Amino acid sequence: MSLLKKLAGETAIYGMSSILPRLLNFVMLTPFLTRILSKADYGIFSDLYAYVALFNVLLTYRMETAYFRYAQKQEDAERVFSTSALFLLLSTLVFTGIALFLAQPIADLQQYPAHPEFIVALILILALDTLTAIPFARLRFANRPLRFMGIKLTNVVINVLLVFFYLHFCPILEQKAAWQWLQYLHFKDNMVGDVFLANVVGSAVNFLQVIPSYLRMKLQIDWALLRQMLRYSFPLIIAGVAGVINQLIGAPLLKFLGAGDLNNNLENVGVYSAAVKIPVMMNLFTQAFNYAAEPFFFRNANEKGSERVYGQVAQAFTLVSCVAFLGIMLNLDWVGLFLGQDFREGLDTVPILLLANLFLGLFTTFSIWYKLVDRTAVGGWIALGGSLITIVLNVVLIKQGFGYYAPAWTSLVCYLFMTMASYWAGQKYYPIKYPLGRMVLYLVLAVLAYLFSEGVRYWAKGSLPVILSINFVVLLAYFAAIAWIEKPLVKRLFARKK
Repeated sequence: MSLLKKLAGETAIYGMSSILPRLLNFVMLTPFLTRILSKADYGIFSDLYAYVALFNVLLTYRMETAYFRYAQKQEDAERVFSTSALFLLLSTLVFTGIALFLAQPIADLQQYPAHPEFIVALILILALDTLTAIPFARLRFANRPLRFMGIKLTNVVINVLLVFFYLHFCPILEQKAAWQWLQYLHFKDNMVGDVFLANVVGSAVNFLQVIPSYLRMKLQIDWALLRQMLRYSFPLIIAGVAGVINQLIGAPLLKFLGAGDLNNNLENVGVYSAAVKIPVMMNLFTQAFNYAAEPFFFRNANEKGSERVYGQVAQAFTLVSCVAFLGIMLNLDWVGLFLGQDFREGLDTVPILLLANLFLGLFTTFSIWYKLVDRTAVGGWIALGGSLITIVLNVVLIKQGFGYYAPAWTSLVCYLFMTMASYWAGQKYYPIKYPLGRMVLYLVLAVLAYLFSEGVRYWAKGSLPVILSINFVVLLAYFAAIAWIEKPLVKRLFARKK
């Protein structure tokens, strides 16, 4: 139980460092951007960031996980750091030079020929973020989440302030002669470019804060160690690329395969991408859990009873995710107001996306086994299977006219498959006794409670006070049901407080 408490504490701290920055983005930027940007412009923003996520995996070579593995196994952790950090520095410099030279052809390929600056900005973001990957991994491995949080928060605050400054204040100030010099500091009359520029500045500030890590390290690469790390991480690269495809390929496919013209397709991308922001709480909890869990599992892999703790972790994760699913869905009427009016048509995809995120989190929880026993290739094959489902099902459904519902349903099917595959493979190579009965029960009760609330919505005929009041009672009833199911645990908790 002490290990579980330790993980919960680390998840809470890493939750602050990963959830709080992105929550600020959601609470402050999403309402602003979905009201000031057109659906098509928001679609451009979301479309191109899918490629940022993809190249983040490729450029980091998943060295963060390899660093955790070999820093734990090696006596000289500094040698692991310098080897991985210098390798990424050299490879990133090569990539950046080539990519900047090809910025215009890339913009042409992406159907944005008049805006090569979009591509230049994204290349710089990729380079800067890659160079912070290993210093951030060292902070996580050294259990320094507060420092990690401080750097992340600085990035977000600068990004948010600059977006507001560029998009809201600059157009007002530049109307006065004394302030017209501001137009040289940003992309005048190019709001999408300004959003990307704000991200570049934020990433640059992140990099400046980790430069001391580079200055203190030894300038040496252990090539034998590097080969081992790359051999270990290669399947994780495949899994990471597949993961990005599974999460984000829907936007580019909607742009290229949708039934309308480019502008209409980008509008669909914008509506879908805005709807994806609503499940942000569940997605961010999963990310916070993963940030804490990965180094935690490696540090405690040899502890007695660790397998039992892994089962308890999966059970706790499922319960929290079900509460998040139900809490968001029962309050979607007012949570949806975060989106601009033009973007709310996509809210019907939210329950599908929430369930998809729940299974993504379970897949992450179940998948720790292949990293612990060095069978990362299995994880790569599972992720590739998910990618095949994602691409084929997206293409079929988009061609059938499902629009932005296509990537939503595809995500759910994909993550359900990956969760089941990871569980079955794990039971073969690293058996862990998961309380599946309880986990399934949590989920079934949450879905039934949601369906009941939809019946209430139909009966109440759109009366928002009635709907929200009954939904609050439904949420309390769910908590009561869980408390009754987990009576022994509840009794132990109250006994300790006394």
